[in-house]
Amino acid sequence: MALTLLLFFGSAVLIYFSCELFVNAVEWLGKRLAVSRTATGTILAAFGTALPESVVTFVAVAFGHSPAEREIGVGAALGGPLALSTLAYGVVGLTLMGSRRLKVRRKDALDVDCRQMNRDQGWFLSIFVCKFALGLVTFPGKPWLGFLFVGAYALYVLKELRRDERTIDEHELEPLRLRPKDTRPSLLWAALQTGLALVIIFAASRVFVTQLDAIGPWLGLGPQLVALLLSPIATEMPETMNAIIWVRKGRENMALANISGAMMIQATIPTACGLFWTPWLFERPLIAAAAVTTAAVLALFFMFRGERVTGKRLSWASALYLLFVGALLLR
Repeated sequence: MALTLLLFFGSAVLIYFSCELFVNAVEWLGKRLAVSRTATGTILAAFGTALPESVVTFVAVAFGHSPAEREIGVGAALGGPLALSTLAYGVVGLTLMGSRRLKVRRKDALDVDCRQMNRDQGWFLSIFVCKFALGLVTFPGKPWLGFLFVGAYALYVLKELRRDERTIDEHELEPLRLRPKDTRPSLLWAALQTGLALVIIFAASRVFVTQLDAIGPWLGLGPQLVALLLSPIATEMPETMNAIIWVRKGRENMALANISGAMMIQATIPTACGLFWTPWLFERPLIAAAAVTTAAVLALFFMFRGERVTGKRLSWASALYLLFVGALLLR
């Protein structure tokens, strides 16, 4: 037990510091690729940090040797959007409320493109509702619909890359960690540091998930509940850590863009994998998780639409997750 707890907390610390390395690299990568500052968060950062949870789903459903293993994959595919739409936004909100330890001052006026964030929530909601509905029915040819979800993410990427917005100014960027004395590091060095950071994030996330799998039985949780409740906390940690780091730098728009971009990946790619290799049918806990996710995103949609975004209002998103967990454990 002592070793499990040591690995649990040690891997969490390693994820945070590797995320700092990743954020530093991906900002330079976006600059060298001439990608807009928001698209750097929604596409480059989100794609990298969404790899752990996507791999968890893919391996479970494609290479699982039992129905239980495939159920874990489906649970992870639902747990990811749940954790992002509640915990991730909630943590960002709490950070924006001010933290001496994180050296973040309270902000009432946020540097956030509410109109764009509102559109992102609308995109996610329309796709997620389809994902939710498909988990309630069965019919011939259902697996082929997985290609539609892959296509939906491709359209989202094209939309983001065509965004008319300036790139990050070089004077705003910290020196690349691998080239601290180089004022204009090349694309190769930025890509190399990005890849290195992702390898560390992936390895540390796998260790974290493994420890959660061991902690789950101590708490009396079955495999599907572990996949739904605990594993997403680990696999979504990189997005949350990235968001905190960007908030500390005063770039709230990139922080929230990273989360919304990761949500788009979670709504499409793991869903496609589930449709390809499983019946994609939801039991009651998964239906409840999908319902809570829908409610959280609807609240975010109207919050951004009314441009009434504050740290305090975002922090309430985490309450939905806690209520969901409490109701599920009591049941």
